[in-house]
Amino acid sequence: MTTIGSIVSTLRADPAFAPLRRSLDVYYGDAARDAAMDKLYAGFVRPGDLAFDIGSHVGDRIGSFRRLGARVMALEPQPLCARAIRAIYAGDGGVTLVEAACGAKPGKLTLQINSANPTVSTASSDFIRAADGAGGWEGQVWDATIEVPSTTLDALVAEHGVPAFAKVDVEGFEDTVLAGLTRPLSKLSFEFTTIQRDVAQRCLDRLASLGNYGFDIALGESQVLTFDRWISKAEMAAHIAALPHEANSGDVYCVLQS
Repeated sequence: MTTIGSIVSTLRADPAFAPLRRSLDVYYGDAARDAAMDKLYAGFVRPGDLAFDIGSHVGDRIGSFRRLGARVMALEPQPLCARAIRAIYAGDGGVTLVEAACGAKPGKLTLQINSANPTVSTASSDFIRAADGAGGWEGQVWDATIEVPSTTLDALVAEHGVPAFAKVDVEGFEDTVLAGLTRPLSKLSFEFTTIQRDVAQRCLDRLASLGNYGFDIALGESQVLTFDRWISKAEMAAHIAALPHEANSGDVYCVLQS
């Protein structure tokens, strides 16, 4: 029986997937990390739910959602990453892959590729400018561009259904993605970085315009919520503003309050 682990091992050994080898090493094969991720997401998705993975990269969140019994609509614009996802989840009818970016409106957009570290490829020129010279971002080079189709969260909801949870991780383009959402989702997360705290603020503002959300935060890849309660937009904005630069990144979790 072919397992995800054996497929990932095959991809690691394939020269065609060499640019993704680091990502495959980081995001697959760590049982403790998988368990922590499953424990976190179990608070947001249940068996039979639909989850959106916006910015899927090599699909480790797909794996967590599937282990929890959720169906997944995964969005990934990078062709090599999409190839990896198709290989890893081949034959899994619970996974739908859309090879596109997500933005404020449908059409096309330019994706700037970091060939040596594709996990930080981005549609945001502001993200690249913010990373230039910033501590912890030394040596990052965006050395290629590709034009990719772009859709919106509204369009994805219309086509695939309303997700129980949506994860948005698109390297400084999160506010633009949320600009393409005109109805509140019950639960979602968005990535933030300390080099672009303004993007996080715009995400908080956008969600507040859609509904009464409570917020929590997990730093880095800790998979652990900081507050273990839902705090206000103002409290979350202040918390992100006060984080040291070295905190680098994390995910803000957002739950619509009754």
